Amino acid sequence: MEKKYKIGYTTGVFDMFHIGHLNILRRAKEQCETLIVGVTTDELCYQRKHKYPIIHEQDRIAIVESIRYVDKVVLQTDMEKIRPVRELKADAVFVGSDWKGTDAWNQYEKDFAAVGCVVVYLDHTEGISSSYLREKMNEILR
Repeated sequence: MEKKYKIGYTTGVFDMFHIGHLNILRRAKEQCETLIVGVTTDELCYQRKHKYPIIHEQDRIAIVESIRYVDKVVLQTDMEKIRPVRELKADAVFVGSDWKGTDAWNQYEKDFAAVGCVVVYLDHTEGISSSYLREKMNEILR
């Protein structure tokens, strides 16, 4: 069965890998022939969120690489969006629907369109996130 997109790209920290992560990767792969996933480095995560992931980046890469929906893993070392789209020749970028309609992603849609790429918004899995898991762990440890 032919897929809608040739090369899809998505990124994430993928800390404490959970069903929400798996759902995003599965939904993305359903729509593209090749799915490339950018795994955020520990350092970039710290720069953005002021905390390091619980799972080290090399382990997160190994986990994401082992998922059958993922064809290739690359490191996400910065927040640049258009460069990897061009370099990877992606024709679709998959991102959570919570970003839809934001000023930043409205601009990304225009920037990507100029290089033949669309933004596909995927629904978030309710009731689960790495932040939620981190908070639950902290409750247990208190």
